[in-house]
Amino acid sequence: MLEDVKSGWLEVLWLALKLGFTAFGGPAAHIAMLREEVVTRRGWISNERFLDLLGAVNLIPGPNSTELVMHVGLERAGWRGWLAAGFGFIVPAASITLGFAWAYSSFGMKPEFAGILYGVKPVVIAVVLQAIGGLSSVALKNWTLRVIALLTLALALLGVNELPLLFAGALLMVGLERFKLTRAIPPFVALGFVSSVPVTLPGLFWSMLKIGSVLYGSGYVLLAFLRGEFVDRLHWLTSAQLVDAIAIGQITPGPVFSSATFVGFLIAGVPGAILATIAIFAPAFVFTALTHNLISGIRQSKLAGAFLDGVNATALALMLAVTLELSRTAIVDVWTAAMTLVSGFLLVRYKLNSSSLMLAGVALGLILKH
Repeated sequence: MLEDVKSGWLEVLWLALKLGFTAFGGPAAHIAMLREEVVTRRGWISNERFLDLLGAVNLIPGPNSTELVMHVGLERAGWRGWLAAGFGFIVPAASITLGFAWAYSSFGMKPEFAGILYGVKPVVIAVVLQAIGGLSSVALKNWTLRVIALLTLALALLGVNELPLLFAGALLMVGLERFKLTRAIPPFVALGFVSSVPVTLPGLFWSMLKIGSVLYGSGYVLLAFLRGEFVDRLHWLTSAQLVDAIAIGQITPGPVFSSATFVGFLIAGVPGAILATIAIFAPAFVFTALTHNLISGIRQSKLAGAFLDGVNATALALMLAVTLELSRTAIVDVWTAAMTLVSGFLLVRYKLNSSSLMLAGVALGLILKH
């Protein structure tokens, strides 16, 4: 049995590296590819167990697909598998994103690089909107959740902080389930944010750690948190730089959270990229380790289900709010508007892979900006 565990973590590492280098298309695509590998092809876990793990990662903060890979690693090969899965999935994406960040800083004004981003940004907007549409039928399954989402969208567009909105929606749903709220309010709601402070590595680390600790929903919700923290409050990034960071996170494989590596590099170079990456992913390791043995109970909990319903509704509204804001810098002319519309049509009508559309956007952007 011990030998199986020892060899198992190497299998997990190989699979995680494979996904880290090839899993384009965002969290939904990552999860589909992971299921194909560990349930259908390798038979490591049953389909029912995979669904249990998937349900659990939706109840804890952090990047869902990354945490799901970690859970599978822990299931397959214990703590060695847990570490191998996390590092194997994260490191390739972070390394590739760091390379793009260096190229962006060095050659960002070159016509070729400008053309790449010019073509990718509209496609990113379409991909996010398509993801929002796909999630809405699940997240907004009744009128209570729809009203919560509409209120969240309105307040977010008015500039209300995303953290109170996220937890207010969750706690409202818990309250409607007739549970006591006195101990349900997370301490993160009370955290203060400082605006326009000098750039420091500890400050960057703390900001990314906060985001990684409270971010619910898909990786796309990261857009709202990065914008609120680094554009609106700290003023360490411009909106244009944030859109570029999200675009790079989309065209690279692996976790969407690798955008944090790009952000860290723009703010504080290689040390900033390393610290930002460690900080944004560290909570995922902690949460998966703490919850793995509790999954069966969590999945059947009415309180957890109500909390998740509220989180999903508000997260969806936050995704839409930030996408509308970011579209101002992505859709700048007739060509980018057309690319967004065509990309959206192809995603919805023909279910095209988002990475293929992004490659097409890169090619078109290079042609138009040549």
